[in-house]
Amino acid sequence: MSATWRKWVWVGIVGLVGCRTTGSAGRDTPPEPTRQEVRFDGEMVTGDPELASLNDEELFAAGTSAFAAKEYAQAVRHFERLVDFHPQSPHRTGALYQAGLAHERLEQWEDAAARFSQLADAQKGTGDALEAAFRLAETQYHLERYTDAARLLATLADREDLPVGRRLEAQVQRGVCELESGQPERAETTLRQALAVYDALPDKDEVENYYPAQAHFFVGELYRLRYAEVKLDPAKGADTLANDLNYKAELLLSAQGNYLRAIRVGNGHWATAAGTQIGALYEDLYDQLVNSPAPKELDAEQAEIYREELRKKVHVLLTKSIDVYERTLEAAERIGSHNTFIDKTRQSLEKMKALLLQDEAPAPPQARPHS
Repeated sequence: MSATWRKWVWVGIVGLVGCRTTGSAGRDTPPEPTRQEVRFDGEMVTGDPELASLNDEELFAAGTSAFAAKEYAQAVRHFERLVDFHPQSPHRTGALYQAGLAHERLEQWEDAAARFSQLADAQKGTGDALEAAFRLAETQYHLERYTDAARLLATLADREDLPVGRRLEAQVQRGVCELESGQPERAETTLRQALAVYDALPDKDEVENYYPAQAHFFVGELYRLRYAEVKLDPAKGADTLANDLNYKAELLLSAQGNYLRAIRVGNGHWATAAGTQIGALYEDLYDQLVNSPAPKELDAEQAEIYREELRKKVHVLLTKSIDVYERTLEAAERIGSHNTFIDKTRQSLEKMKALLLQDEAPAPPQARPHS
């Protein structure tokens, strides 16, 4: 039922007092009420009386104008009035789609999904019905219905009648949803299949670079998550700690390799995001090493050697992190990229520079004993 109008029919049951009757004991007993059904006329609540005089052409034009001006709430009013009150209009399909987009801009995901679902056809749709299927998957993602979104995207990715770019888009987004739904192995398979399709293309311009860059980025994310699962615990002993550190470093390098591939694709958004994540990995490893005590089985001299070697590694991590952050910001400025990753990168860069200055500062002189 439309949100802009409702038809209410109230049914009242009125009990009328009848005549008294006498029971077997001769006492008065409560009368049995006579029941009568009373029906009131239906009431039509139209809402938005300001739009009542507009026809479908006027509503569509006004909605389109409001959307172009980024007045999304106004766009929703006009498009939804058209959809609900002009079901035979040739503009109804377009209004449905535009209403969904306007709800998206307002981050009204449930309302957007409701509109897109009226139009979406993932199996055979074209035009607005096809685009609505992609948008429906997007709204399901924001609603954290990852399994539903992945299922819809799998249908789109399997459509041989779609251009390779659209199938690749669906495949990559499907992999992201699988990762979010807690299926990292399946997500990696899906993402690598998408990248294999991209790598085999003789003309990479057939595909918008956003999606292969996103695929590389999220493969990097898979390795970053595995990196995060490896805990450095000195209580396990020096040998175990060394093995865990080496494995953690391997995972860091694997994540970094995939992030670098994302950067090389050349999409500004994912290049910035990937650079930020590389720097964050080095920053995280630095924090873990600095805050990790020496293994308990080391004596005082061995512990001092351990800390000295650790300090050298930490210094390398700091310089690498700073270098990556600086290059990321330079690239972002060059391509005019502005997103949340940029602010995060600037803050992290300043933090790492301060830590490097602290690391390079000479140790305070030891107090000499009095003679």
